[in-house]
Order: sequence, then structure tokens, then C-alpha cells
Amino acid sequence: MFTGIVQGIARVVALRDRPGLRSFTLQFPAGFCAGLEIGASVAIDGTCLTVTALPGPDTADFDVMQQTLALTTLGALREGGRINAERSAREGVEIGGHILSGHVDAQATVAAIRRPENNHVLRFAVPAPWMRYVFAKGFIAVNGASLTVAEAGREPGGSGWFEVWLIPETLRMTTFGDKVEGDTVNLEIERQTQVIVDTVERMLEERLGPLRPALEKLLAQQP
Repeated sequence: MFTGIVQGIARVVALRDRPGLRSFTLQFPAGFCAGLEIGASVAIDGTCLTVTALPGPDTADFDVMQQTLALTTLGALREGGRINAERSAREGVEIGGHILSGHVDAQATVAAIRRPENNHVLRFAVPAPWMRYVFAKGFIAVNGASLTVAEAGREPGGSGWFEVWLIPETLRMTTFGDKVEGDTVNLEIERQTQVIVDTVERMLEERLGPLRPALEKLLAQQP
């Protein structure tokens, strides 16, 4: 479990491909690895990974399966790359963001960047069907950071976009200041929102399903 509060920026110092997976060696900020043990969970750009070795001070190794490489942005990481990092939450920790599992749902694309005074606005393009779970003023995790959706819009076909406004402190503690238009990011949908949306849609389908053909015919007749 994670809280969505990024604790530091890690850097890829080495990567090695092996049959069925890729191993990463990451360098963390000083003190980040204090008390870290093999088998512990760390969120890397929002993806929950397991520590497989501790080769040196403030460094840790992780193995990433091919499926994870394909479904997340980790497959595009190269030596020197910078990523958001958060250690797993401990019992009694303050939840400054919202509860995250570290299981990435989809990738989004940076569609536009604006820079009002003392702010940094990122607009993300979201593929279908994930936009159904994104609402203005709701939570979403982007590269492991718990963010509040400022604006959101839906497009035909189920895709859409949302915007987040970032203050200087968020830019300092994360890699969002590095992003340019066209970059991809990892998304984790807020689970409570997902459960509510799916439950309501299922109930409506159960109650209105038999009426769907008649409703569609009626709508088709409207000018």
C-alpha cells in the first residue's frame, strides 16, 4: 500500500535484460534506503516493485516482468532516467494523498503544458475506457503521485482528458517538471470511484437492459 506522496526522485544507474524480465539498479536520495530490506515494496513511477538486492548505499535492484514492462512506462526507461519513488506505507502513517495499490491501470499522454505564474498545468489524454472513472475534484495517481483533477472532459468513444495544477513544491519532489508534450505516464484509478461507477453501470444495465432496443429506436427517431 502507498499514499501517493512521492518521497524522492530515483535514477536508473544500470539495467540488464534476462529471459522474461529486466533488472534495474536504481540510485535513491540519501537516506531513502535506510531500513530497506530485500522483499520490501517500493513504488517506482506508481508501479509496485519488489527489492531483490541492495548492492550499495542508497541503491536497490528490482526485477520487472515483461507484462509490467509492456503495460507501464518502465519499459521505456533507460540509464540516467529519473523516476518518482515512494516506499510502502507503514501502519499509522499519515495519508497525505489517497490509498494506492501500485497497480497501474493504463498509460496517458501529456497533451499540453501551461505555465501560469507559480503554477504548472499538465493536460493528459486518457484512452477509453478509463476516462469513465475520472472526475473534476476527484483523485487520480499519475506516476505514483496522488493528484486532484482540476478539469476533465470526455470525448466520443470513451476517451478524454484531464488537467492537474502543480505547485513548485510538487515539481521539486517529482519528475513532472521534466515532462514534455507527447511523454507517457502511468495512471492508477482511485478504487472507490471505480467501484461506484462500475456498480451504478451494472445496476442500470440490469434494470434498463431489456428496454435498450426500444430506447435506441426512440432516440434514432428524434430529429
